[in-house]
Amino acid sequence: MNNEFAEAGDAMDFFDDDYDAPALRSVLVANRGEIALRVFRTAAEFGIRTIALYTDLDADAPHVMAADEAVRVDSYLDIHAVVAAAVHADAEAIHPGYGFLSERAAFARAVEAAGIRLVGPTAVVMEQMGRKDAAREIAVAAGVPVIPAYDLATPVAELAFPVLVKAAAGGGGKGMRVVRSADEYADALAAAAREAQSAFGDDTLLIEKYIESGRHIEVQVMADTRGNVLHLLERDCSTQRRHQKVLEEAPGPTVTPKLRTKITEAAVALARAVDYTGAGTVEFLVDNATGEPYFLEMNTRLQVEHPVTELALGDYDLVEMQLRAAAGQGLEFDQEDAEAQAHAIEARVYAEDSHHGFLPQAGTARVVHWPDAETSRLVREDAADVVRVDHALLSGQVVSTAYDPMLGKVIAHGRDRETARRNLLAALDETAIFGLTTNAGFLRQLVASDEFADATIDTAWLDHNEVPAPAPELARALAAHAVADAVLGQGAGPFASDAWRASGDQVPVLVELDEPISVVRDGTVSQIGEWKIRTLDRVRLGVGAAERLEVSVDGEREVVFVDGGLNSGHAVEVVHRGQRFVFTRPDPFAPAGHELAEGELTAPMPGTVLAVSTEVGHRVQAGEALVIMEAMKMELTLKAPFDGVVASVHAAVGDQVALGAPLVVVEPEQTEAP
Repeated sequence: MNNEFAEAGDAMDFFDDDYDAPALRSVLVANRGEIALRVFRTAAEFGIRTIALYTDLDADAPHVMAADEAVRVDSYLDIHAVVAAAVHADAEAIHPGYGFLSERAAFARAVEAAGIRLVGPTAVVMEQMGRKDAAREIAVAAGVPVIPAYDLATPVAELAFPVLVKAAAGGGGKGMRVVRSADEYADALAAAAREAQSAFGDDTLLIEKYIESGRHIEVQVMADTRGNVLHLLERDCSTQRRHQKVLEEAPGPTVTPKLRTKITEAAVALARAVDYTGAGTVEFLVDNATGEPYFLEMNTRLQVEHPVTELALGDYDLVEMQLRAAAGQGLEFDQEDAEAQAHAIEARVYAEDSHHGFLPQAGTARVVHWPDAETSRLVREDAADVVRVDHALLSGQVVSTAYDPMLGKVIAHGRDRETARRNLLAALDETAIFGLTTNAGFLRQLVASDEFADATIDTAWLDHNEVPAPAPELARALAAHAVADAVLGQGAGPFASDAWRASGDQVPVLVELDEPISVVRDGTVSQIGEWKIRTLDRVRLGVGAAERLEVSVDGEREVVFVDGGLNSGHAVEVVHRGQRFVFTRPDPFAPAGHELAEGELTAPMPGTVLAVSTEVGHRVQAGEALVIMEAMKMELTLKAPFDGVVASVHAAVGDQVALGAPLVVVEPEQTEAP
């Protein structure tokens, strides 16, 4: 294995202090991807030997290549295998990362039994705070306000809808359903329990009052083994969809000094009540109607969004603090030191098609370009050194549906929120992933919206509002420009091309650009005057690697990435403002493809069939659930499009199906003529 991080220091200098705390010389990260890389980065800075885990799917993954040593396991969720791997590698500590086993008390207990240090709280604390039901009781005892809840045995007739059904274990929005009527209740319970069992191995549920409009505010706490518990201010994670966080920022843009004092003091008191150690996050929901905060849960681990806290506070490293706490050292800062020095915003980049139902995506990321200080400086002069990317996705890497769809995190900060927001826009403009659809374009549109700029987005906003898809016209024009380059050399002057259409569009769109467009390539500028894209014959497509172009339209500079070599030269792929466009040319000699029948249900994403609740000859009603699929821990129910009879079933429980695979065909029920 090959350590790619900064030159190591002396581990003894890091961990031996006045209290003679024992040194840590090795750490195994029981996680994968950018999570493992994040921990390795800090560990390597202090000369700590890094050990990776990997499954067969991850044999060549970046986190495996970056570690000093790697051990194969069949599953990241196999507690026995993970602990055995740590013993085999002679690891002194295990860092669980976030997700997977990070909040499993059984895992913490197994680590402790093996004589290995867990970089996190004890098993007892995880049992108390890692479960929402137990944590709720502790919060009530500590005087922390909680959301009104119902007993699971409460008759449905006595529930005041809407209610929130949620998993007692785990987090990340898994196993959550908003229920607005008694008719939906039974199905929501079953679906939430199924999802919770799949994600956390525990199908216990809680039922709470659902607050229609609120802000999700969480407090980062840090505690050592000597009784010191401090907070690192708050984060606002209100921009979320179906309880899955999309954007996070610190500090909270709407948090008043009074509210900050109330929630930070409550968070510290809660951590003290259970003798917490290490990094933890106490989450609150602030009711917009009353301004009152309610305790939601405590995450007994490092959070995905921890970078915004690090960047907002300045020179802070939460992983370093975790390792110090695990080694028995005390915290090296006082509460008054934890003051915001900047504003930071994080965007989570997922393998999903946000503009088509947020469906998970899979495939090969042929070309990957993440933003950095150098390219961002070309867009905004003050953007240098304010962009951070935590990722584990490289060009040529295969993205499967076996794991969480998050590919990386783009984080930007600035002297104030508006500067941070503009820097994030510049960074997302520089994010380009070819071969795989991601939500980067959706994120860019969202960050640019007036609602986000004005900090008016609450936890339910994305569930009720649509973020418009980026316009395809400039991308289509640049696709045609790539063709002209191949055919006409550097291609100055007016030109015309085939009928270009975005994949899925049925009708080619005529594009007329009345203003000149300047294309900057390798420092040279070629200007194309008024040019049109219209249907013509005999246009050959160019083949080449992806290029980064700076395009000036109406005096505004845009960054566009173009790859003219897709599918052996029969398509052009363009990424503009993070959004991936694929433009194809109709082939008149291609055989006609399969045309979908009106009632044919196909797989809207690659994944696993969880349930098939119909059979041939079954009479169905419009909206009746027929198939349930899962991909990347997300469930999707496919329903009958109209009243009719099931003509054929092509899927069975457990099947792994590809995108577009036929599942069920429903035909209208035939009626006899009078």
